[in-house]
Amino acid sequence: MCIRDRYMGMDGREFAKMTKDTHLIDRKLTTTDVDLTFAKVKDKSARKINFEQFKAALQEFATKKGVDIGTIEAAICSSGGPHFAGTKADYVKFHDDKNTYTGVYAQGGPDTGSSGKIADLSNLCDRAPADNRGVKK
Repeated sequence: MCIRDRYMGMDGREFAKMTKDTHLIDRKLTTTDVDLTFAKVKDKSARKINFEQFKAALQEFATKKGVDIGTIEAAICSSGGPHFAGTKADYVKFHDDKNTYTGVYAQGGPDTGSSGKIADLSNLCDRAPADNRGVKK
């Protein structure tokens, strides 16, 4: 079995998204009708529909909307593929406005050692000789 054979078909979520992206959803054809049509054309134990079942679903849509199947096919072909819509975060004053930063972050953030101030561990620790109690000699 090749990879193409495993991923052939369209599941219910993809089918519903296709109908929304192609603007087939209206008063005559609702999202409930789309789900019921998908359940009607798919095999009982299957999760996906093949191309023949897809064409049967389009015929159901055409009957439900009272148009010929060519109108449904033209709507799908002219849609230009799936539409992706993301969200954009709102502006947050204390996060996005660098003039409101305080403390270390007002100076550009914590030092990671790349500024040349701390080259290695010997600059961090006092390595002067001491006795067993930690008192310097």
